[in-house]
Amino acid sequence: MSALRWGQGKGAGAGPALFGLPLSFDHFVLPRMFRRPVRVLVRLGGGEFTAPPFSAAILSAVLIGSGSAYGAYLGGQIDGVVQGITARTGFAVDQIKVVGNRETSEIDILDRLELDGWTSLIGFDAEAARERIRTLPWVEVAAVRKVYPHTLEVRVEEREPFALWQQGNSLSVIERDGQVIAPFSGGKQALLPLIIGTGAPATAPDFLAKVKRYPELAARVKGYIRVGERRWDLKLENGITVKLPEDGEDQAIAELVRMDRDNGLLTRDIAAVDMRLSDRLVVQLTPEAATQREATLNEKPQNLKRKPETKI
Repeated sequence: MSALRWGQGKGAGAGPALFGLPLSFDHFVLPRMFRRPVRVLVRLGGGEFTAPPFSAAILSAVLIGSGSAYGAYLGGQIDGVVQGITARTGFAVDQIKVVGNRETSEIDILDRLELDGWTSLIGFDAEAARERIRTLPWVEVAAVRKVYPHTLEVRVEEREPFALWQQGNSLSVIERDGQVIAPFSGGKQALLPLIIGTGAPATAPDFLAKVKRYPELAARVKGYIRVGERRWDLKLENGITVKLPEDGEDQAIAELVRMDRDNGLLTRDIAAVDMRLSDRLVVQLTPEAATQREATLNEKPQNLKRKPETKI
């Protein structure tokens, strides 16, 4: 049935009126959806409507609430209003699950979520929280997911440590590509290989792979020292320094391992093994061994006592 119907009316003035204006015309009928509101307005206009008790207080509260919401909207505070309302209706974040963190503390992750105890899950900006978590030094990938009605789930993938890098007084954890992750903080990080010197991270992956071909040597190395960004020294656990050549370090490492297997070179009382010259090997004694050797060389052999001659 059409909302507008043309036909014969009941005559002028026969229909209802609002504030003196006729609501039903000779040739017009209001659509159904407007009839009830119009009847209420007619009763109000004719003085036939009696307001229920407390209607003034209710209307005032509605007006004040509407005005406050509108003011919050104009002032850019509407997000806070939504947070407050939804948090108090059962959507406050009260459970947080953190998965994938090994080096990153949960406290640091919670701090980046910026929760205040009444944060609503509905109004919470998960993408902004993810970006804040990504700024943590160990975090490579982060994801923040809302699990209704009141749980946040945080998943992180951390950067892979490769070595410790000492440069001057600074000691940092680095990735395989040489990027610094964070300052050294102890714990399991102490088990990482130690590389020392300017430019060491650039060539460390290839060089360490060469040394690791000989597990018996790699197990003794305390530090890998980059010298002049040209060559490497090995600092062993017993204090011996092995000076490798700039070129042909592969052959030098193999020769070092062979001499140690055959003669126990790296277990002797020596301070350094210099392999920088291609035609010779130079061994430096420890101060104690050098003193003992000097004393031995300076010691003069005593003359053998002659037996008395027997004359016949």
